[in-house]
Amino acid sequence: MNTHVFTVLGAQGFVGQALSQWLRARGHEVHTPARQLPPAELSASLRGHVVYCIGLTADFRSRPWDTVDAHVGVLRHLLAEGRFASLTYLSSTRVYLGGDAGHEDAPLTVRPEAPDQLYNLSKLMGESLCHAAHRPEKPVRVVRLSNVVGGDLTSDNFIYALLREALATGAIQLNSSLDSAKDYIALADVTRMLECIASHGRARCYNLASGQQTRHGEIVQAIAALTGARISVTPDAPRMDFPAIDIRRLREEFGFAPQPPLDGLAALLPATPTPATPGAAISPL
Repeated sequence: MNTHVFTVLGAQGFVGQALSQWLRARGHEVHTPARQLPPAELSASLRGHVVYCIGLTADFRSRPWDTVDAHVGVLRHLLAEGRFASLTYLSSTRVYLGGDAGHEDAPLTVRPEAPDQLYNLSKLMGESLCHAAHRPEKPVRVVRLSNVVGGDLTSDNFIYALLREALATGAIQLNSSLDSAKDYIALADVTRMLECIASHGRARCYNLASGQQTRHGEIVQAIAALTGARISVTPDAPRMDFPAIDIRRLREEFGFAPQPPLDGLAALLPATPTPATPGAAISPL
């Protein structure tokens, strides 16, 4: 295996930390400069293949200025001033929300007046900067990352929040319908594919996802089986649907075969989990 030099930005975060550990275990040289460095110092610290994992997720609604700074402000200094072999920017499959298709070249729908769209718009601005900065001798790539499952329970994503609630209270209040669905991907698949894309990806934009829609009903049934929690669904809970995410580009270039994303749920539980109750109920309130 050829070894490379990587710089992981946002290495204290959920994905960045896991990626740094994976790359080191694979024998690569990994630099993890502090995100709080002044822009000039951060730009000067870049080495080799840069993976930009800086971002806000669950708290973006209450921190709009920080969200834009994380997704765009820091990035623009690095693209303008940094010296690197390549840069890979982590965007999100959330940008497909409201659209009709989930492939990398699909037209996207945005609504600037909607509070939830600030995240999508700032990610798309980051993507635009990456496309503007791309040069054949200094490639800049975009990875639209799906909802990640794995590692530990510190992430703020939907599945982790449900697991923490189930373990803490023995019950879950679900505020979206059981038929709601979106794509999830195992953390191990994310770190493995980011290494490949950052070091020798040929395309400018990739979806990094499992390519399969997972229904909320499947998720809560799996959590109920593991924890014995009672699952209650709010009456008239809305159905939330995202377009299916197309991963043909990853399959064709890298032979990507994702693992079932819910297979790793049991590993997230504490060493002495709550015993499962056979036939744990899912009931509307």
